[in-house]
Amino acid sequence: MFFYIDTTTGEPLHSTVGKCDRADNCGHHYTPRQYFSDNNISFDKKKYDRPALRTPKPQPKPSYIDVDVLKRLLNHYEQNNLITYLCSIVGDEAAREAIQRYFIGTSQHWENSTVFWQIDSNGKVRAGKIMQYNPETGKRIKEPTNRITWVHSAMKLQDFNLSQCLFGEHLLSTDRNRPVAIVESEKTAIIASCYCPAFIWLACGGCANLNIKRCEPLRGKRVVLFPDNGKCQEWSEKARGLSTICSVSTSNILERKEITAGADIADYLQDNTVNFEPIGKTEQFKESFSKIEIQKKVPPNFVDDIPLVSKYGAVYLPHGETCDLWGTVKDFQNSDEHLTIPIELVGFEYLTELKITG
Repeated sequence: MFFYIDTTTGEPLHSTVGKCDRADNCGHHYTPRQYFSDNNISFDKKKYDRPALRTPKPQPKPSYIDVDVLKRLLNHYEQNNLITYLCSIVGDEAAREAIQRYFIGTSQHWENSTVFWQIDSNGKVRAGKIMQYNPETGKRIKEPTNRITWVHSAMKLQDFNLSQCLFGEHLLSTDRNRPVAIVESEKTAIIASCYCPAFIWLACGGCANLNIKRCEPLRGKRVVLFPDNGKCQEWSEKARGLSTICSVSTSNILERKEITAGADIADYLQDNTVNFEPIGKTEQFKESFSKIEIQKKVPPNFVDDIPLVSKYGAVYLPHGETCDLWGTVKDFQNSDEHLTIPIELVGFEYLTELKITG
């Protein structure tokens, strides 16, 4: 469509006034004279130029933050309120692994605040979100003002074009096998990753960000959305849109379990955990290799009371609607202490049957 331009404003006169660029087919040509005559407006021919093609404005390129800025903020965790809270619920070792997994940073823009870096699948630092938390409750501080800003704003970077990506997106380039879980907040993704490592946990920052452009890195992957309680329908609608690029479903576990409105999956995992012990490191798993034989065939469906093991060494023992989880095979053999998680949080296709010999 070619539009007539008002030379005093530089803008098209009206969306209906112009000439179709496929005039041989439709013949549409609505002139300014006809438009003014139809709307009883006086017409000044000199004010209007010939039809001009409306071309979309070029999209500005994303800005990136220098990786050295990220590195400078990877410290002072004893002064990071969110890390203090994280250690209190999952232990120091699991918190340390979460810090390394998501490159959690510390900022003094507000006292003891946290930086959530958005690193895309190409390793580029798109943004850093600064937020302040209560170290005892893990809740965001919103009084006297909402304590949330961006690193580029705090640094007063000029002409910075913020182009966000999913929080945790960088994990997709290093782990192509595990299914992906998406939640709303960065804190939720971090906590859930400690409790349930069967998924790669990402955060979208809000339902509006669950669009094709932002979620393109999920193409071809298996994805489960975990909305906060009360938002299942809204997220389900977003899932339908994403189904063109990935296999996606929406969990309604929080609504089925009648959890408090507004609660998220991290709240549920914390409230329904039995004797939580931090997930062990792979090195601990290696200690028991001589006594373990892992069957290569993946079971088509889970069977109650048959132990399964992930490549990270965690052991899963399903029981109906729940699954017991140990951090290592050694813990499974020697300890009654374990984590209990909902069965739908287990990606069984990525587990193999565990057989202990000798």
